[in-house]
Amino acid sequence: MHRRTLSAATTLAVLFSSVALVATGAGSAVADSSTTLPLKSTGDIVVDGLHQRVFISDPTAGRVVVTDYAGTVVATVGSLPGVHGLELSPDSGTLYAAVHDATAIVAIDTATATETRRWSTGQGAGPAYVALAGGKLWFSYGASGDGNIGSLDPNATDPGLTLGQDTSRTFYEAPILDASPGAPGTLAAGAPGQSPVELAVYDVSSGTATRTAYARDPGDTGGGNLQDLAVTPDGKGVVTASGAPYYQPVYKLSDLSADGKYVTNTYPNAVDIAPNGDVAAGTFSWYDPDVHVFKPGTSLPLKQYDFPNTGTSSGSDTLAPAGLAWAPDESKLFAISQSDNNVYSLRILDAPAKTSTTLTANAPATATRAKSLTLTGTLSSSAAFPAGTKVSVTRTDDESPSVKPLGTATVAADGSYSFTDTPPAGGKVTYTVRYAGDADHAGATASASTTVAKTATTLTLSNDGTVYDYGRDVTFTAHLGTTYKNRTVEIWADPYGSDKPNALVKKGKVNSAGDLSATIRLTRDTKVSAKFTGDTRYAPKTVTNSVYTRVKVSTSLSGYYKSATAWNQKYFYFRKSKDPVHNTTMSMYPGRKYQLRVQRYSDGAWRTTTTEYFALDRYGKDAATLDGTPPVGPRFRIRSSYIDTKSGDNVNTTTYGAWKYFVFTR
Repeated sequence: MHRRTLSAATTLAVLFSSVALVATGAGSAVADSSTTLPLKSTGDIVVDGLHQRVFISDPTAGRVVVTDYAGTVVATVGSLPGVHGLELSPDSGTLYAAVHDATAIVAIDTATATETRRWSTGQGAGPAYVALAGGKLWFSYGASGDGNIGSLDPNATDPGLTLGQDTSRTFYEAPILDASPGAPGTLAAGAPGQSPVELAVYDVSSGTATRTAYARDPGDTGGGNLQDLAVTPDGKGVVTASGAPYYQPVYKLSDLSADGKYVTNTYPNAVDIAPNGDVAAGTFSWYDPDVHVFKPGTSLPLKQYDFPNTGTSSGSDTLAPAGLAWAPDESKLFAISQSDNNVYSLRILDAPAKTSTTLTANAPATATRAKSLTLTGTLSSSAAFPAGTKVSVTRTDDESPSVKPLGTATVAADGSYSFTDTPPAGGKVTYTVRYAGDADHAGATASASTTVAKTATTLTLSNDGTVYDYGRDVTFTAHLGTTYKNRTVEIWADPYGSDKPNALVKKGKVNSAGDLSATIRLTRDTKVSAKFTGDTRYAPKTVTNSVYTRVKVSTSLSGYYKSATAWNQKYFYFRKSKDPVHNTTMSMYPGRKYQLRVQRYSDGAWRTTTTEYFALDRYGKDAATLDGTPPVGPRFRIRSSYIDTKSGDNVNTTTYGAWKYFVFTR
């Protein structure tokens, strides 16, 4: 049966008669990982520690499914109709399978997952369970009052297959079999599914089975509906799992008298024992824990695992009968679960025999770079930690993205610890605390993060608020103060108007004085920015200046008959009968208008007579004709201007054109 996970590791005794049953608090746990299996049914499960493979028999599909330790299916062995019991050779090289419907025992190479040999057990002797003991492979067979035990030598050319080894005809049908390296000449057997439980023990050291102990309802507490059994590593006891009572009882192999119990819940259906004596007991439980782990000789569980509900009913997934198997090094426990939709999963439970450990870590929400902070936390478990227990601390930040070991902190008697660090980098800093675990405690990890303020950066940019003429080439200089490693600055220009996006003008390292300059030709109002992206110690910074650009505007008068200097200005003279034309050319922008203003000199001052806005054509031009009957003699002046926002846009700063002076004559 699936007990064959033992390697050459030293086995430890389970001495129920001399060890007090000490109640230890059961820690709760969940399956560390799981993966679905391509199964139609389950028969047995065996773990090969040498190749790190898990073998599961599927009687309905007639095959053995092979997974790795992560639960990934790596192979299948077919043509095994009705395959049920499995047994692993001591060297982990061969898996023996009882193939009931083919009336055969099959040898499978564990390294290649291929069938290497097949022994026929004969008509009517379809094998159900197998176990290695006394140098032979023992198998059970038979039904309807013909249950019996046979044997063969898998290493011999002539296997010497012998049926009818149970001369007492103990069992109604093929019994469950198991043996242990602690008693290499002893074979234990139990009637599956029968009430009350019926057990027998055989001495097989001579190659012939001699029944040495028998019990029907052993200890008067054997219950009924036996699902599984396992012989203890020392070969002194056998643990059974039957639907009732609601615990896995232990019986002495010498006389099958009661010798302790592992208390679980409804309804026991599996048991497996690690080489060191740790016991995994399983139950068919919709609403209670499914797997219970015990230290040898203790009646209450060290850990319990409750499967989740992956089906559609109200109850959770359940453990398959005989669906438990330890890894030989006790690092993992494998369990087969089944949902109400008949979907099977392999659940991989890590460090199942170690007490659950809880680790916390706390760091201040914020901190200052280059100043010390204190990380605190607790390490707790239902089992005490030895004095001097330590946790290790690492830091992950922008300067150490791949993790920097910082050292260890000693856990105090009350489970608390503290660790002081001075973070060199700013930004998000994550501290990870790890407890490696020991022989009795599972490892644990906790993390805490803090936001470390970076040092403020000094960054300036020249020319803020300055007004420039249209088309002027202007040099902007960014000055960067002290930083850590990054000395690169970017200069960006963002002209007003949605048609010209923000653009990078220059990017580079500042010079020895901390300066970087860039020249920009200005045609619009522009936001000029200097950007420093920061480094691990100094904060990012951006400074933005606004500079303003006038429009380019030129005007002229046409239709005059002469020009002359008067009143310290150049005047244009028009006949009263001639309408002056004022021509305007201005740098263009979609929808732009210009302001036309006419003034008359009166009573010693220039006084506005007309102010109007006129649209420019797509070339930025317009001509305005001054018609009507003008007065002869008074002085006039006219100009075109761009008025920010009122001229239809805001991409330039207000710009006034030059006045043109004129007079009407007869």
